[in-house]
Amino acid sequence: MKFNVSSKTLYSYVSAVSKVINSKNALTILNNFLFELKDNQLIITASDLENTLVAHVEVFDAEGEGRFCVDARRIVDLLKEMPDQGVTFDINDDNLSVEITYSSGNYSFIAINGNEYPSNEATENPEGVFTFTCPTEQVLKGIDNTLFAVGNDDLRPQMMGILWDIKPDAITFVATDTRKLVKYRNALSAPGQEGSFILPVKPATVVKNVFAKEEQIKITVEPKSVTFESPAYKFNCRFIKGSFPDYNRVIPTNNPYVLTIDRQSFLNAVRRVGVFVDQGHGLVKFKIQPEKLVMKATDNNFCTSAREEVACDFTGNEMVIGFSAPYLIEISNTISTTDLVIKLSDPSRPGVFLPSENDADSELLMLLMPMTVTDF
Repeated sequence: MKFNVSSKTLYSYVSAVSKVINSKNALTILNNFLFELKDNQLIITASDLENTLVAHVEVFDAEGEGRFCVDARRIVDLLKEMPDQGVTFDINDDNLSVEITYSSGNYSFIAINGNEYPSNEATENPEGVFTFTCPTEQVLKGIDNTLFAVGNDDLRPQMMGILWDIKPDAITFVATDTRKLVKYRNALSAPGQEGSFILPVKPATVVKNVFAKEEQIKITVEPKSVTFESPAYKFNCRFIKGSFPDYNRVIPTNNPYVLTIDRQSFLNAVRRVGVFVDQGHGLVKFKIQPEKLVMKATDNNFCTSAREEVACDFTGNEMVIGFSAPYLIEISNTISTTDLVIKLSDPSRPGVFLPSENDADSELLMLLMPMTVTDF
């Protein structure tokens, strides 16, 4: 087998595909890429058994066909340091010796038989399978707005991923760890299908990084896995089994008191006050008044305290409530509008955080459980 390819083009694909490979694999063969030469196309596959990512790269002057495995780390590191020029791969079909040649040098190593690489072919089971195509922007916004709220408790595996609640007119993305919840509905395109699945964190991160430059994504939902496909990449991943909690039940429908505040001023103040919180719980106390928000934090272990005031607009009477500073920072960073709207009912009920206005075709809602405050 023999083929020629641009070093930087190949590097962009192998570095993207390598994101699936774990630092430690149960099978040694999974430390490798599977290269498959077919016509004038090189198919690159990486897998961790749960997730499989495939890239299609156009090559030139291809001779022969076949499959072989190459060490992923070695090939990525080599191509990263190589200048942008044509590179020739020459593979001996008998002993699988590989020689990589370019204008200034050559490198050689022994490949592994491609037939040893585990296959992750989907079983033919058309029942319960549906497919739709949507803009990449719709998927990336859903992941960006919810990924930070995913839980990490092994006892609640259903919360260790992002729920995709697919309806004919929109996709709703939901994530929660029981303390905070994010619900993001996007109707940029209508799937025309109905179903749901829970996408784990690793596949969500791979989709976010690998498909960022693609315009459209074809999504195929099967009984146990989901496949994301574009002209350049195909990514199959298993989703989390089980039922996601009924998120609509926990979202308060009647939070009558509305706090409107400049988001950046609020975020900066929480960051400063957050330096002085007790690291054990991160509590910041808030005294909300009609025209100003006073926040305080103390850490008795180090005899430190902090106090800040930020101008605001509050429709209720004076209220004292506590929230975790790290969670407030995450929420304020995710919301992008100039003003932040917080709807409250009482100090023991969750606060609803909203952008001052939603983008067209989208709706973002975040919920945060308060912390107990004995005095201000």
